Amino acid sequence: MKGIADEPQYSVGLLEGGTALCDVIDSHIYEQTLAEKNAFFVADLGVIMRQHVRWRTYMPQIRPYYAVRCNSSPAVIEVLAALGTGFICTNKFELELVQSHGIPSEDILYSGVCKQVSQIKYAAKNGIDLLVCDNEAELRKISRCHPNAKLLLQVSTEASNPDDEMSMTFGCSLKDCRRLLESAKELGVQVVGVRSHISRPCEDDQVYVHAISDARCVFDMGEEIGFNMKILDIGGGFSGSETQLELINNAVMSMVDLYFPSSTGVSIIAEPGSFFVSSAFTLAANVISKEVLARDRQDQNHDDPSPNEEPEFQYCMNEGVYGCFASKLSEAVIAAPSVHKSTLLDAPVFSSSLWGPSGDDLDQVVEHCLLPELSVGDWLVFAHAGAYSLGQPLGSSSDSSPPPVYFVISSRDLFEMQDTGVTQEATLKNFSLVPYFLSSCQTEAALSLPA
Repeated sequence: MKGIADEPQYSVGLLEGGTALCDVIDSHIYEQTLAEKNAFFVADLGVIMRQHVRWRTYMPQIRPYYAVRCNSSPAVIEVLAALGTGFICTNKFELELVQSHGIPSEDILYSGVCKQVSQIKYAAKNGIDLLVCDNEAELRKISRCHPNAKLLLQVSTEASNPDDEMSMTFGCSLKDCRRLLESAKELGVQVVGVRSHISRPCEDDQVYVHAISDARCVFDMGEEIGFNMKILDIGGGFSGSETQLELINNAVMSMVDLYFPSSTGVSIIAEPGSFFVSSAFTLAANVISKEVLARDRQDQNHDDPSPNEEPEFQYCMNEGVYGCFASKLSEAVIAAPSVHKSTLLDAPVFSSSLWGPSGDDLDQVVEHCLLPELSVGDWLVFAHAGAYSLGQPLGSSSDSSPPPVYFVISSRDLFEMQDTGVTQEATLKNFSLVPYFLSSCQTEAALSLPA
């Protein structure tokens, strides 16, 4: 089964006859064990559909606009387009990708703090009018290159953790909004709404409460100056947790009802990215080197100065932070993987660290986890690997490419997707469904991979 994400036809394995996602992973690990042992992804498109249903259940009044930079796999774009989401794009590549799937220009928001003049002109030429702006220099650039633009004024929001040294503030401060709105009026550029900048996973519902309250102030300023304010973008920060979604919904909807009731005609949108794709992708990586370190632990009995030596293992994998684990560079925490080999229930575990192949001090994927002793050639499986993991490897040569993606969907999920109004013939035209059955030899071999 083919599975390269950038092919015009996506071969999608249709899981039938009791075949599960773990069986697919087992099968491809078996194939790679006999070949180059390359890393690979398995992506369950049904998860994306279920996350969309979950969103519509908890946030029915808020239309999701998918942040393409999170995962630009064309199959992901096609599924979300079929489900009716809008799209957030940050550059020309993403704009072209989304447009190639027939997304109407009015369903595309061109964001990004600083946009190239050539890319603003591309948006203007292609009727992509909804843009984000948060400073006067950008405003003047847009007024020259895209006079028909409709702007969302990006407003900074309170950080959920003000003590976080890594947090950065983007957007126009509330006190500077009037000046920027007046400049837009002088330049003849339309401002149609507000975008709250919330990008990192946020568990504090009060951040959204403050953002909506601030947005109401900016709406009042804009309407006073003469703009027709009609779009509120509450931003991102959605982790994928159902608990977080319910928490945010309870806080957001009460504020929306207070400040933006349906009678105002204001459209409410949000920017889920990881929410849709993180749990849909699983990454399998191979151990390519191993180093045993001696971790000295001094006895409490000073009469016996000899240390107890407890082994600590350092493993190098064929994927690292300059590739599929790039999110680690922005302080994301990579969860410990599962080990793909049979081990005894009472097998000892050891302190271990996981590294990428570069040899760089920054290329540490997992600083500490407890794993049974591994051997070169063993496989590690990382769940929730769909966010910020499929871009061009950083610092790689031009002929490098991300690992292949093998797409699957269960027959049950396919039927449920069709129940939502999505038909393969009408919308999923680039999908080629291939029944996925494991042969008996594959099944037996996958279960007996060498430890």
